[in-house]
Amino acid sequence: MRHHLEPDSGTLHGYFSPDYPPVLTIDPGDTVTFRTLDCWWSAGPYQGGRHDDRARVAQHRPGFGHALTGPIAIRGARPGTTLSVRIDEVVPASWGTTLAGSALTPHSERYGIAGTETVHTWQLDPATMTGRNQLGHSVALRPFLGVLGMPPAQPGEHSTIPPRRCGGNLDCKDLVAGSTLLLPVTVDGALFSVGDGHAAQGDGEICGTAIECPMDRVQLTFDLIEDRPLTGPVARVDGAWLTLGLGDTLDAATADALDAMITLMTRRYDLSRGDAVVLASVVVDVRVTQIVNTVVGVHARLADDALR
Repeated sequence: MRHHLEPDSGTLHGYFSPDYPPVLTIDPGDTVTFRTLDCWWSAGPYQGGRHDDRARVAQHRPGFGHALTGPIAIRGARPGTTLSVRIDEVVPASWGTTLAGSALTPHSERYGIAGTETVHTWQLDPATMTGRNQLGHSVALRPFLGVLGMPPAQPGEHSTIPPRRCGGNLDCKDLVAGSTLLLPVTVDGALFSVGDGHAAQGDGEICGTAIECPMDRVQLTFDLIEDRPLTGPVARVDGAWLTLGLGDTLDAATADALDAMITLMTRRYDLSRGDAVVLASVVVDVRVTQIVNTVVGVHARLADDALR
């Protein structure tokens, strides 16, 4: 079955919450096509002036985080199961924005740009997958969604900013079309939401924003896995497995990612944990996912052809 969701008063929200009723209930195997706003709830391209004063859609409210579309309930999803999200298609709109320096953060202070707001506006061409800013720089586009996830089990409204083991603001640039994200289900029905389109981003997302853009078309296919419980996000990307670690520090996030990767290797290759650790030191790459969302992210990557 195929479904469609638009970003409107019935679907937009600025928090994760297990208390929000689903706007759509689907069966495992169903596909949903979305359109999403940019992270700032923008009503259109940035037109100059203070970025905080840009025009926003009517549904925006003070205190909201990313503009999310959903939530979607998947029949049969319950804590202890794993949600599979296959990313079939991600098509950006024709414009995007990158912002640095407006917020007083440890990173902006370290770079020496705190309080010196710099905005790059981008013209995006989904046909050629290229973007061009107002300074004349061109970049290749590799669009993905920064936020893919479910609410924590605790009642109430939860910020969209920190990523969690059940997903959310992961900001992993490898989650492009053709990849599949696996997440541990935290609440009955899963209550999955999506948003925060990125046309392009480097590992780390060092200034706190990528090319933030609306998405004209996002197609996701959902499924449930009963016999593969997870403790955190795992992804299947082009020719590799990723395990995503989260923590208050990069050391903690790295340990989280590697613990999950070592577990994956013991199961996939029938290894002892000690053997998996030794082989991981030879064939697993550790990369910084993002450093700017309060909770930082690291991912470990194991290529399919690394062990033969």
